Amino acid sequence: MTDTTESTRIIVGVDGSASSIAARDRAAQLAAALDVPLEAITTWEYPVMLDTYYPLPDWSPRNDAERALAGAVEQVFHGEPPSRFAQTVLQGSAARVLIQQSAHASMLVVGSRGHGGFVGLLLGSVSAACAAHAHCPVLIMHAPKPTDARTADPATPAE
Repeated sequence: MTDTTESTRIIVGVDGSASSIAARDRAAQLAAALDVPLEAITTWEYPVMLDTYYPLPDWSPRNDAERALAGAVEQVFHGEPPSRFAQTVLQGSAARVLIQQSAHASMLVVGSRGHGGFVGLLLGSVSAACAAHAHCPVLIMHAPKPTDARTADPATPAE
């Protein structure tokens, strides 16, 4: 007998960026509408140093990732996540981890641009890699654009 819970789950990559927040919100909506489990995944890595890594005694990238994910979960579910919700923090590059996890999911939802990278690119390296290599369908969410009073009201002419 196959475990359908894992193979029908929706996974969402969460890094706290604006497009990641849009991805998290849409993944929660989809999971609720389809009545499938939802798993939010955040990744972490030790920072790349030119010579030697000198860890700070009171700092841990894993702890930072756990706090960021907990904050994102609190924000979307207001302290009451659904019963079929999991949050996972994994070590490794975001693209590699999400692609690996996608092998056991019905959908992967990611933001179009995370933290870092080059401003102005349509897709970030993680979303592009996931779109190209994931083992399930991928939904890429863009950050909501700020509303402009002139564009919000079609009766208002543009200058």
